[in-house]
Amino acid sequence: MPRIRRMTVSTDVHGHTAGWAEAEGDQLVPVLPDPHAAAFFDVDNTMMQGASIYWLARGLAARKYFTTTDLARFAWQQARFRLLASEHAGDMSQAKEAALAFIEGWRVEEVERLTEEIFDELMAPRIWAGTRRLAQRHLDAGERVWLVSAAPVEIGRVIATRLGLTGAIGTVAEVADGAYTGRLVGDLMHGPAKAEAISQLAEVEGLDLSRCAAYSDSVNDLPMLSAVGRAVAINPDATLLRQARERGWEVRDFRTGRRAVKIAVPSTAAAGLLAGAVTAGLALHKRRRATL
Repeated sequence: MPRIRRMTVSTDVHGHTAGWAEAEGDQLVPVLPDPHAAAFFDVDNTMMQGASIYWLARGLAARKYFTTTDLARFAWQQARFRLLASEHAGDMSQAKEAALAFIEGWRVEEVERLTEEIFDELMAPRIWAGTRRLAQRHLDAGERVWLVSAAPVEIGRVIATRLGLTGAIGTVAEVADGAYTGRLVGDLMHGPAKAEAISQLAEVEGLDLSRCAAYSDSVNDLPMLSAVGRAVAINPDATLLRQARERGWEVRDFRTGRRAVKIAVPSTAAAGLLAGAVTAGLALHKRRRATL
């Protein structure tokens, strides 16, 4: 039976672009017990311990896409930038430019293959068992379950496929002739963009957001959490925890003591540093490969 890979890109009247991709599988379930309900899960620190870009970088470093020295140098450069430019208006525009630069020129199927390998090696052992059980409850109830991530939607689909979920909503990366151009179509799937994306998906898929649920660890996802009928804070940061208590939202924390502190480091600082390292390291790798 052929494998199904449906990709949808939608732009609303305000010009906001969202992409969602169904996970690969042998077939789609033709009839759902509750076709109007769904659950939306953030990925980093919500579904997975730490940040996906951190583990992707680790996997790429192990495959010699950049050296340890390169990694340290680029990480320092990224750290300096964040310290000097934190909260400045130009941050998001520069983040947008850097977000997909590391895959410029790469074939989509190559990035998906590497993501599959690295997920199996490094990400799968770090899936929060408690969050995975929550997602499975929605699936068992006949509801669709979508990941919502700033990663390119094709990468989100790989993770959703591995977890047996419905699909992923993510950043739309421009593709030409099967290769990434390094540019975005629309904005990063971050903050308010997530709420706009699930609203677009709900309209297309016939979902009733008041019957939907959303899960996240970060106050940055407050718009998405506020857009649904049931919001759940998973491993919340301090600000989201405060908001959840004020709003009467459910809180689930699967971290414990010192382990929670250790996990918080690669999920925030290291993730940002390695994002810059991946960008520059892979660009350097491409230059080296071109000179061989």
